[in-house]
Amino acid sequence: MELANEWKDYELIDCSNGEKLERWGDIILLRPDPQVIWDNGDLREKYSNINSHYHRSNKGGGHWENLKSTPPAWKIKYKDLTFNIKQMGFKHTGLFPEQAVNWEFMMNKIKNSNRPVKVLNLFAYTGGASVACLKAGASVVHVDSSRGMVDWAKENVRSCQMEDRPIRYIVDDVVKFVKREIRRGNKYDAIIMDPPSYGRGSNGEVWDIEKDLFQLVCLCNEILVDDPLFFIINTYSTGLSKEIFTNVLKMTVGKNHHGKIYSIEIGIPIKNSDLVLPCGMTARFEKDE
Repeated sequence: MELANEWKDYELIDCSNGEKLERWGDIILLRPDPQVIWDNGDLREKYSNINSHYHRSNKGGGHWENLKSTPPAWKIKYKDLTFNIKQMGFKHTGLFPEQAVNWEFMMNKIKNSNRPVKVLNLFAYTGGASVACLKAGASVVHVDSSRGMVDWAKENVRSCQMEDRPIRYIVDDVVKFVKREIRRGNKYDAIIMDPPSYGRGSNGEVWDIEKDLFQLVCLCNEILVDDPLFFIINTYSTGLSKEIFTNVLKMTVGKNHHGKIYSIEIGIPIKNSDLVLPCGMTARFEKDE
């Protein structure tokens, strides 16, 4: 497992009974997390400095209970990257801090490539990976079916003062966009994707990771350059072994390109303990050194 353990503005304070207590800058949030199956006491009773608590509804969704003054938006930094944080529906904040593991990997590969790097970021959300790749010197095509998420990614790029860097923002269904790129003959040095388990595209297209991921990776294989730098599949899908994603890359990218293919769990250390909270998995192809 690789740990996102270089944060200063984010901290996983404690976990208990299906919830995690986190510090985002100066704001303390209590949110659900299904991975937390152990009992470490009532976090509301243990901590008096909680700003907001997200409560899940039995009917789906949920709501934030603001216990103390909580701003509608605020900024946090990861090293020299800046991100805009907001309380979203369904418990989210617009950032997955464990992804710092992948940001470090991408930035290192891009900086040490000694060549211009063009990155395609699919299911790109609010642009954590896009910002990291831009910072490392790559050009980026950022694709997501939600205009709101793409606008948020633009905010993050502006907050990092990288508006002048080469990035294109695309609001579209990922599969349709990749098929168009095949027809256009466009090629990429690196591809990142963070597919949901299930979702809908901009025009109601249905996405099911078990049915659709392999075909999407096959399509993406057609738009890789002859000597690709990396290919990353990140997922939070429970019930699917990380080796499945290794197999997908071996059956696609690995058939055409020489490189290392492997999968890892990623996680966040819990403060003042030797415990780690698992936060999904990542499968990688990386160019042979």
